[in-house]
Amino acid sequence: MTRRYWNINLEEMMESGVHFGHGTRKWSPKMGPYISAKRKGIHITNLTRTARFLSEACDLVFDAASRGKQFLIVGTKNKAADSVAWAAIRARCHYVNKKWLGGMLTNWSTTETRLHKFKDLRMEQKTGRLNRLPKRDAAMFKRQLSRLQTYLGGIKYMTGLPDIVIIVDQHEEYTALRECITLGIPTICLIDTNCDPDLADISIPANDDAISSIRLILNKLVFAICEGRSSYIRNP
Repeated sequence: MTRRYWNINLEEMMESGVHFGHGTRKWSPKMGPYISAKRKGIHITNLTRTARFLSEACDLVFDAASRGKQFLIVGTKNKAADSVAWAAIRARCHYVNKKWLGGMLTNWSTTETRLHKFKDLRMEQKTGRLNRLPKRDAAMFKRQLSRLQTYLGGIKYMTGLPDIVIIVDQHEEYTALRECITLGIPTICLIDTNCDPDLADISIPANDDAISSIRLILNKLVFAICEGRSSYIRNP
């Protein structure tokens, strides 16, 4: 994998609060090598390590995107949801930002069935067929459509398992991470000081509670994906 320069700036990360970890009482000893100090009862993440792993992750997604690979971005907590949707849409990735439905990847055949149902309902709504049904039936199908849009809207064009999954907050998305591990899907995970850095293929130590921190990390990854996609289009 070729190393590239991704303009990862330590000062910019500090301004975004990437270095703030959890309280010193709420931490994982495995994160010791990624912590540089304690300040006012919280751990401070070593941003040099963050920059190194973020750069490695950017290299990985660039290479994957330049070969036409597909990405899934997962982040369902309130502070991450909007940033995840924005990043995924910008980079033309699939995403889950509301709720991870257990078995979404490990039971792909069921997910695929739901996606087909979702597609059919969208088509019926678009053609106006739902409005021609009896009111009770139309209301039921519209509720179904709304629920499917909420939980599957970000993966409605996904036709198979993703090649790489990017996860925001290891604790919050542990089920998704375990499914990826079970299936052997490479993962890039944003981890705070209370996480296990050994679970993901590339773990990026960073503040997973601040919107500015989440957005900065996703920005760098999205830029690398977009650059890789441009390379793929130029050299199919």
